[in-house]
Amino acid sequence: MSGKALRDLNMLPGSERKNENSSKGGLTKPCVENSNENSEEWKRKNSSSLVSTPTNGGETVKSEVEIANLEVEYIESENLTDLDDVDMSLKMLLDGLDSKDWVLVCEALNNVRRLSMFHKEAMLDMLENVIPLIVKSLKNPRSAVCKTAIMTSADIFSAYSDHIIDSLDPMLLQLLLKSSQDKRFVCEAAERALIAMTTWISPLTLLPKLQPYLKNRNPRIRAKASMCFCRSVPRLGVEGVKAYGIDKLIQISAAQLSDQLPESREAARTLLLELQNVYEKSHEPVPTTVSEQPEVSSWEHFCHSKLSPLSAQAVLRVTNVAREGLVLSS
Repeated sequence: MSGKALRDLNMLPGSERKNENSSKGGLTKPCVENSNENSEEWKRKNSSSLVSTPTNGGETVKSEVEIANLEVEYIESENLTDLDDVDMSLKMLLDGLDSKDWVLVCEALNNVRRLSMFHKEAMLDMLENVIPLIVKSLKNPRSAVCKTAIMTSADIFSAYSDHIIDSLDPMLLQLLLKSSQDKRFVCEAAERALIAMTTWISPLTLLPKLQPYLKNRNPRIRAKASMCFCRSVPRLGVEGVKAYGIDKLIQISAAQLSDQLPESREAARTLLLELQNVYEKSHEPVPTTVSEQPEVSSWEHFCHSKLSPLSAQAVLRVTNVAREGLVLSS
């Protein structure tokens, strides 16, 4: 470098001379060094500085991944521990769920899970305010918040079952959407939450909530709703199916047989076999005198009386093939 160039460089302000060094990924080293500290206290103290650190381009994505790894821990339900101060947690719960700091939101969601597991009566009166904030987190584009909210939904179903039925609709829609997306770890968590929903919420109250989604324009949502519907119906039992309306259920199942996605069609086939079993149990021939002929209302006759000819043929094809398979296997 010439003497003139050196003099020009020395005349630059100190801040400009440092620009070159600061542009070489200055964020990476502190994150790596700090990531070795396992203390939760350090994580809380440094969360704001990590989130607010300005970076450019791909460095932003890398920074967010590092932050998520440092700050978020997905705790399975069986590993949740009780809260140290229940009253304080209840007092701060709504503010935490509505916070603009995503780390605080995740902490509040995990507190909802702990409260629902260990102190569900204490949070019962707050549910009408808590559930809309859970739904807000389900819509959050940050995957860490979304997945934590999904796990929270599953624990809410387990703890409160039919108590949340009046607030279920927006939560159900979001879980169906999340279970239909391409992010695998979010999708799998949402599917587990939907299984919890069909396990803990009464089918008599849940089936009417699911039914509109069987005709949704999105084929993936229809498929997930069909699977939930199929899981819920057997929980009705024979008398419950008769009370709900076996004719209504067979019409719903027949419509799903021609759906676009194989998940919907398979759910419909499974449900039709269940309905056939219920029908035949509830229409067994009644013993009569020798001179009288037993009046038997066959499954085939029932299908033709409740469905269009084409739909009835499709249903009978499914149920007859299944029966023939059972005969052959025996």
